[in-house]
Amino acid sequence: MKVRVIGGGLAGAEAAYALLRAGIDVDLYEMRPAKSTPAHKTGGLAELVCSNSLKSEVLGTASGTLKEEMKLFGSVVLRAAEEARVPCGGALGVDREAFSKAVEDILRSFKGLAIIREEVTSLDDSLPTILATGPLTSEAMAKALFEKTGEEGLSFYDAAAPIVTAESIDYDHAFFASRYQKGGDSDYLNAPMDKEEYRAFYEALVAAERAKQEVGGHYFEGCMPIEVMAASGEDTIRFGPLRPVGLRHPVTGEKYYAVLQLRKENTAGELYNLVGFQTSLTFPEQRRVFGLIPALKNAEFVRYGVMHRNTFINAPKVIDRTFRLKGAEKIYVAGQLSGVEGYMESAMSGMIAGLALTASLKDKEFPEMPETTIMGALSKYVSTENADFQPMNANFGILPPPDMHIRHKADRKDYYAARALRDMKEYAERLNAALKE
Repeated sequence: MKVRVIGGGLAGAEAAYALLRAGIDVDLYEMRPAKSTPAHKTGGLAELVCSNSLKSEVLGTASGTLKEEMKLFGSVVLRAAEEARVPCGGALGVDREAFSKAVEDILRSFKGLAIIREEVTSLDDSLPTILATGPLTSEAMAKALFEKTGEEGLSFYDAAAPIVTAESIDYDHAFFASRYQKGGDSDYLNAPMDKEEYRAFYEALVAAERAKQEVGGHYFEGCMPIEVMAASGEDTIRFGPLRPVGLRHPVTGEKYYAVLQLRKENTAGELYNLVGFQTSLTFPEQRRVFGLIPALKNAEFVRYGVMHRNTFINAPKVIDRTFRLKGAEKIYVAGQLSGVEGYMESAMSGMIAGLALTASLKDKEFPEMPETTIMGALSKYVSTENADFQPMNANFGILPPPDMHIRHKADRKDYYAARALRDMKEYAERLNAALKE
């Protein structure tokens, strides 16, 4: 039996990996580079289009817990990320190009994989299929999917942050340090501002010209454009991406009114990403306004921030907890198209779909994942009736509360993480054993 995986992003790659490891042949379809999207720049598999950070690895966080859960089933995304790692404090940051290449190299090591570079425009109920075309899925495929489900798609606006060259940064007005000394001393480059510099930057930012965009969507909270965030008040971004707390000059000990952090974009350290600076400003305005930050006065932009519309399905009405379409036994929808939000969350949904389809093809039971785990809670969230459904990141808030009183927040997080890993280890041992039979 051969499976079609449509879409070569994080979810598609993870789904294909789960199937291939189980000995199931996969035809992996990717329309890029012949047909691209408003956000992608290459034809590589698993291209990261927004940030190059896969978020925290700290176990006491939901993101870190999710990664540990995924490792129990084998994850091509995490395996490739280790090969392409760049310094990122307590987070997992990667060199985008090296990461994409590593994912493709790992998948190509399986003889059962065929990568087919063409657009798929229809869904066939007779073929085992995992649809992972992402939030920028082509118009033809979106139409085919919505005709299949009988539901209209939903949407929100997403944005990416600019990238500048390292050599164009003014290091007389920047310093290396991690917040509260977490991570390596050179993980982040900091571009500070005093009160006068910040106010000049802020006033220019809120008055700057924005690029025209479609009408009818809304912003996703996790990727709010910096200028939209700033419009809600002068101090909003000083308590957000420009917060100065935990950052002092390592030599002088000086404190600052606001600090922009920049993160290495590649392993060579030649490029830096403006952390939290997703934007919809026009390109000339990005040069002018961001150049008011002293360290960026001569910055050379190799990629400007861009905004695009993301499409996702009304998941609670059309998929179950394995991401399978209701009424279509052989079709699964994974990735951001399914209503999860975030790199690792998208990869996770592809993993679950791949494991569930593997179980189905081998006539094995695929029990529901424990709700006490991030993977189980997220799959329950996207498949549970919700009149105001919106995409969801990994977070401890979707887990059942502790069965005891835990006073301190940090202790509660540790409890959630420990419980999740305990329950997922038990589940993974049973499932992995069953799928090997």
